[in-house]
Amino acid sequence: MRVKTRSMEETVLCGMFTALIAAGAFIKISIPVQPFPMHFTMQFFFVLLSGFLLGKRMGALSVLCYLAIGLSGVPVFAAGGGMAYLIRPTFGFLLGFVFAAFVTGLVSERMRGGSFAALLTAAFCGLLAMYASGMIYFYVISNFVIRMPVTWGIVFVNCFLLTVGGDLLLCVLAALAAARIAPVLRQIR
Repeated sequence: MRVKTRSMEETVLCGMFTALIAAGAFIKISIPVQPFPMHFTMQFFFVLLSGFLLGKRMGALSVLCYLAIGLSGVPVFAAGGGMAYLIRPTFGFLLGFVFAAFVTGLVSERMRGGSFAALLTAAFCGLLAMYASGMIYFYVISNFVIRMPVTWGIVFVNCFLLTVGGDLLLCVLAALAAARIAPVLRQIR
């Protein structure tokens, strides 16, 4: 049975980004806020790169593989792993990584430009997708599943204001890295 070179390359790159996202969980700064601590990690940087370099479909797939590994019990999330993670209010940000990779890949493909401005725009769109998912999930799980009421004001401060500065920096770094790496990958292909 012959395997197409392109699909083999995609599989390898997808697996590599799954591993990079997992490794990024361990490069973290914990923010001790109540009712649940937040973690600023390097995962988002690799999520953005997966969207830039693998495209919307394979970028999102690499994040889905990461989530499947973590939910199966392998401790690849910033605070462990397992199915119980689904009821952690911060799981919405991990779920948002899927949307971020997809949106980043989609916008960068549509803009068809490898310029820094185009890549940064795509990264910011991915950031918005991740934060929308994370904040809505946090609010819903906190208020309706675990019955630990939070207001939208608390969600906005804890889940956006305290962490967005670092993630904006990661958007810039990912756009810079993608501007350098993408042309090299195109030459190799």
